[in-house]
Amino acid sequence: MPLSDTAVKNAKPQGKPYKIADAGGLHLYVTTIGSRLWRMKYRYDGKEKLLSFGPYPVTSLKKARMLRDEAKGCLFDGVDPATRRKQMALRASDARSNSFSVIAAEYIAKLEKEGLAAATLKKNRWLLAFPQKRLGELPISQIEPMQVLSVLREIEAEGKYETARRLRSTVSAVFKFAIATGRAQVDPTYALQGALITPQAKSRAALVKRSELGELLRRIGSANCHPRIAIALQLLALLAPRPGELRLAKWDEFDFREKVWRIPSERTKMRREHRVPLPDQSLDLLHQLALQRGKSEYLFQSIRTFKKPISENTLNQVLRRMGYSKEQVTAHGFRASFSTIANESGLWNPDAIERALAHVEANDVRRAYLRGEHWEERMKMAEWWAAELDRYRESC
Repeated sequence: MPLSDTAVKNAKPQGKPYKIADAGGLHLYVTTIGSRLWRMKYRYDGKEKLLSFGPYPVTSLKKARMLRDEAKGCLFDGVDPATRRKQMALRASDARSNSFSVIAAEYIAKLEKEGLAAATLKKNRWLLAFPQKRLGELPISQIEPMQVLSVLREIEAEGKYETARRLRSTVSAVFKFAIATGRAQVDPTYALQGALITPQAKSRAALVKRSELGELLRRIGSANCHPRIAIALQLLALLAPRPGELRLAKWDEFDFREKVWRIPSERTKMRREHRVPLPDQSLDLLHQLALQRGKSEYLFQSIRTFKKPISENTLNQVLRRMGYSKEQVTAHGFRASFSTIANESGLWNPDAIERALAHVEANDVRRAYLRGEHWEERMKMAEWWAAELDRYRESC
């Protein structure tokens, strides 16, 4: 006689375990401590076997019967339901271990081992946080183009067109990594080319008029900020490094006798050591900075702790307090000022200017022939640029 919910609910423990039969091999196994467990007895390949469906009331009578019927369906198809269950559990485990979030983390770890700059790694982690809510737990091989597009559309809806574009590229890199490691077969972002709004390219805000640049330098000299920060802004103008390279600069990178700053490869965008010639004006600033030096290994230590450098926003914040908007000038814009004026002067080899900026030739063939640093010319150009800035400042 089939079981009822009441009979299952009222099943009490006895001196030894016992079974209450339902139908089709399904029965309730009651232990001496009162646990009520659903089991199914069946035969497969001439052998008697037992399948468990979980405890009551977590597994209801209705659910136990449904699981029994599914098991009988497997037997009808000639498949051992216990084997089918193991296969399903294995697939579920594989799906979890091959989820988008897991593979994205592996991809970031790969980039880290390849020595990418900390800022680049941080940007990639920030971008890959966007799809975690929608895609993170999904098996990467099952993600469809429209699922990726829905994430990108959310970002576009906030007007962040460039972020959406960069995210599509970063997500694509994760899928390509999954394909290369045998966890996916296609990159769904390929189908999304042309689906996103193309952001209008914006150049870094910079001052390229001599009079305006001179006025900026004059105002930096009297800015209401910590003396170290004023020196940092002046060195940005003189040496045209990337702001992050200067912000993280350490004292042991500077050779005052040889008049050179060696930026290690792990801190440069192109992952190769970059040498910067130091004109006399920059050496004067560095000597002033050395008088303020404490325990820190950094030239520009944080005001909170000598163990860390200033934050990445510090220099731009000072420019804003000086009254310059982000549309007028940025810390990165000093590089554009140098590049524009040096190229317009006609005095210097464009390749020397590019090397001064630590740019790498995009053309593979041409790059193979441009292995020199143009060092002698760059030393002369550094002195010329420093003198030009003095002249701009004094003419204001």
